[in-house]
Amino acid sequence: MLPHALKRIRLALARSKEFPSGSMTRGYEFVAPLSADGHIDPKLWQEHRAHCRVRRFWDGEQEIGRLVHKPGGSEHARWVFDYDPKASDDDESGYRSGTHAFVPGGYVSIRSEDGDLHTFQVASVESAT
Repeated sequence: MLPHALKRIRLALARSKEFPSGSMTRGYEFVAPLSADGHIDPKLWQEHRAHCRVRRFWDGEQEIGRLVHKPGGSEHARWVFDYDPKASDDDESGYRSGTHAFVPGGYVSIRSEDGDLHTFQVASVESAT
């Protein structure tokens, strides 16, 4: 049985110059263990990382990967969406994702594999069980 802390988080592209109203057809849905205040819990992730998957959806196309905790960055570790474990050039990293709370209505930024930084709004957080 999966722990109650595992949540399904949906991110939708936030408003930008290119998308003044944002976009519900561009974003991510992923499973991660969240603490009571909405932060990703690295210890629970370690125990349940096989369940921490991501689905990137972008105008009808989708890509499936996993949530990975990697060393480095200003937080001394970073969370990335990894679509091919044998390559690192496909990783999409969250900007300061270790310090952001994933709560509905909040905002997070993700650097795409091509290096562009996009802002997303947390559309929903619900139990993954």
